[in-house]
Amino acid sequence: MLEKIKSELVAAQKEKNESKVSTLRMLVSAINNKSINKRALAAGKESNLSEEELVKKSELGDQEIVDVIFSEAKKRKEAAFEYERGNRPELAQKEKAELEILSAYLPVQMGEDEIRKLVADAIAKTGAKDAKDMGKLMGALMPATKGKADGNLVSKIVKELLAGK
Repeated sequence: MLEKIKSELVAAQKEKNESKVSTLRMLVSAINNKSINKRALAAGKESNLSEEELVKKSELGDQEIVDVIFSEAKKRKEAAFEYERGNRPELAQKEKAELEILSAYLPVQMGEDEIRKLVADAIAKTGAKDAKDMGKLMGALMPATKGKADGNLVSKIVKELLAGK
């Protein structure tokens, strides 16, 4: 996945698409930072590793890269919202443009109906009855929705369905 992003960065540079170039550079940088953090953790835990083993342990899998992209997309979404609230439409538009570029690299997001079905199944499976069981319910849902659904939407639906019980 990282190779795809890097090749699209080169293509955007050739096309002189400044917005896409800056967004993809930021994304590659965020991915590299995550890899560096992973390497530091591996080195701290196992100090007897060779340089080659450290490099191998610091490589990110596709799911970890998707997690980074999701995190960056979430930052853009929140920034756009805040800029709109602060009456700065030009900055909000820039954040939305970056969000659109990042969204192309994310898996297709689940629809609200699909999330509702998952939540209903999880309620039946866990036996959750009220808001006190929300943590247990969210724990059961997160593996199925991670990277595929907005956590705020999942949380909203969980609260809604638990309140209706």
